[in-house]
Amino acid sequence: MGVEQQITVVSPEAPAGRTDLRSVPFPESFTDGARNAVTTCLRIQREEKVTLITDRSCIAIAASLALELDAIGCAWNAFVLEDIAPRPLAGMPEVVLEDMESSQVSIFAVEVQPNELRSRMEMTDVVNRRRMRHAHMVNITAEIMTQGMRADFLAIDRLSQAVLDKVRQATYVRATTPAGTDIHAQLSPDYRWFKTSGIISTEKWGNLPGGECFTAPGEVNGVFVVDGVVGDFLCKTYGLLQKYPLTIHIEGNRIVRATSPNKELERDFWAYTHTDENSDRVGEFAIGTNIGVERVIGNILQDEKFPGIHIAFGDPYGAHTGAPWKSSTHIDVVGLEFSIWLGNAAGEEQIMRDGVFLLDV
Repeated sequence: MGVEQQITVVSPEAPAGRTDLRSVPFPESFTDGARNAVTTCLRIQREEKVTLITDRSCIAIAASLALELDAIGCAWNAFVLEDIAPRPLAGMPEVVLEDMESSQVSIFAVEVQPNELRSRMEMTDVVNRRRMRHAHMVNITAEIMTQGMRADFLAIDRLSQAVLDKVRQATYVRATTPAGTDIHAQLSPDYRWFKTSGIISTEKWGNLPGGECFTAPGEVNGVFVVDGVVGDFLCKTYGLLQKYPLTIHIEGNRIVRATSPNKELERDFWAYTHTDENSDRVGEFAIGTNIGVERVIGNILQDEKFPGIHIAFGDPYGAHTGAPWKSSTHIDVVGLEFSIWLGNAAGEEQIMRDGVFLLDV
C-alpha cells in the first residue's frame, strides 16, 4: 500500500502569533468527511461567516475543514487554542467568543482536557443565544473522519425523523441488552425531544458525526450496563469496556451504585458523577441513529451515535429540553446490542432488536 497523499494549501496570510491552517498538511482521506461537514451537515453559504476553533491535536482535521470553507468562498476565522490560552481552559477565550458574535456558523474541533466543560458551555451559550449552526466535533480523530464522518447523513436524518415521530408519542421507553441492562424511562410531556442527525439547524447545535434523538427523561429506573464506553475525558483513559463493563444501578433518576471489575474506573466514574448535587442525575436519554457506524471505537463523539441507547448523568441541556435543573458536569455512557420498546396508553411497539432498527424508512 502506498503512502497517502498529504494536502497543503499555502497562504501568505498568517496572522501574527497565530497558526495559519492553510499551511497545515492533512491526509487526503479527510476530504470526504470535511466536505460532508461543511456542505451536507452545516450547509454553509458563500455569504456567511464561520468561526473555526481547534487545537494542536486536531489541527490537521481543522485544516481539511478550512480547505472546504475556502472552496465555498465564505469568510472564516480560525483559532488554535494553544496560540491564545493555556490548557486546560479556565474559560473560552474572549477573542473566540467575540468572533462568534458576528458569525452564523461555528465549528469546534478540539481534543478536550479535564475540567474544560465550563469553557464549552460558555461557547454554546453564545450559540444558543444567537441561534447559530454549530458543529461540536469534540475529540474528533482521523479514525472518525474516515468512518462516521463519511456516513450518509441524509439517510440518517430520515431514520432519526422516524424515531423522533414515534418517541414523541410515547410515555415510556424500556430497554434490555444481553449484558444485563434492564431500564425503564418514564418520559415527561414537559421535556422536549430533539434529533441531531448530522443535519445541523438553528434549532439545536449538534455533534459531528451526528445521529441521535434525545430528551431529558422524567425518571429512569433500573440497571444500565456500560459495555461500550464512558464519556468526557474518562473515554480516552478507559476506552472500550466489553471486558470490564461498568454496571450502574439507577433509582428515581439517581445513581445509587456503580460497580466494575476495573476499580479505578469505578472510583473515577463515581467521583465524576458526584461533583455537584445533580452530577448523579440522569439528564439525557438518547437513541443513537447513525447507521453508518458499525462498531464502537472507544471515542464518545462517534460511539454515542452507535445504534442503541445511551444516557448521560449531569446537565440536561435545559435550554433545549426544558428541564429546569442544571449541573456543572455531563457524562455519557453507551451500551451495546439493545432491544427497545416504546409504550403509551395504546400499547407497546418494539423499534429495535439486538441493535438493529425495525423501522421501515
